[in-house]
Amino acid sequence: MDRYGLIGNPLKHSFSKSFFNDKFAAEHIDAEYLNFEIPAIEELKTIIKNDTLLKGLNVTIPYKEQVIPYLDRLSEDVQLIGAANVVKIEREKKGKTLLTGYNSDIIGFKNSIEPLLRESHRQALILGSGGSAKAVYYGLRQLGIAGAYVSRTKTSENVLTYSELDEEIMRENTVIVNCTPVGMWPHVDDCPAIPYHLLTPKHLLYDLLYNPNETLFMKRGKERQAAVKNGLEMLLLQAFASWDFWKR
Repeated sequence: MDRYGLIGNPLKHSFSKSFFNDKFAAEHIDAEYLNFEIPAIEELKTIIKNDTLLKGLNVTIPYKEQVIPYLDRLSEDVQLIGAANVVKIEREKKGKTLLTGYNSDIIGFKNSIEPLLRESHRQALILGSGGSAKAVYYGLRQLGIAGAYVSRTKTSENVLTYSELDEEIMRENTVIVNCTPVGMWPHVDDCPAIPYHLLTPKHLLYDLLYNPNETLFMKRGKERQAAVKNGLEMLLLQAFASWDFWKR
């Protein structure tokens, strides 16, 4: 039996385990999918060494960037983005293990948001600056949309803070993507601190979160007649892409 899994912390919110195990059962694939909730990325070596049936891993918060030094090969997207959410594990002769990093987030996000885009969607605010935010940034760029990161602190000149989101910035940036865990279950009464009163029907709010189904970020967008979408379809699309990477 082959084995696949997910590394991250926390993992209680994740649907990946049930998705893949349902897929394996439905398609009569002799495999199982496990969650590996680890306190530090250093645990990755132990997991791979001890579980010789392991063929692939998904990577989630907070390890999409931290996993890079542990990989032997990087796909072009991973080299560009600096974050990986898929690891293919190949065990060669003499016990050597080869780890290849891919990024299926960029595939899932692009294919999910593209049908919602309109002519007015030319600039975007990307809430967060982690691995998922980087995939979103490059995905938007490939779709012809300029992105700007928004963070709680001013980490560089190219990063906006929430306090800088004035009327002009909100008018120009009609796509807003939440790449932070703010609003994720069980903290459903939280939402990113953007000026929601400046939203219009021209805005599109996309939340990478999918638990709850409708986040407070999305609800407050709908109140201003903005288009909204959660990250469930992105999750499914990136999962399909993950399987393709593992089976190459």
